[in-house]
Amino acid sequence: MSAEIKIKDALAALFAGIARGDGAVVMMETTKLDDLLANHRAALHPQLRHFLEGRSYAKALMFLGGETDIPVGACGGGQARKAGGAGGASA
Repeated sequence: MSAEIKIKDALAALFAGIARGDGAVVMMETTKLDDLLANHRAALHPQLRHFLEGRSYAKALMFLGGETDIPVGACGGGQARKAGGAGGASA
């Protein structure tokens, strides 16, 4: 199973745990995501890596689902990309 599939599965389990208010699942899946990032950092797409590093888990799930209109966050990287700036490549 690829790292991306493991990450997507962990994200789905995390959001299910949040919806149920299950703190143990939230902690377990957050730890799993941290471990997956640490173990597969170099192989991950830079944007996915960026989302995971910033714990932007909803954006990471959108990215893995093929979404192309992911909202700009506090880093403003998407704004730079829309404006044609070089700084937005990994937002």
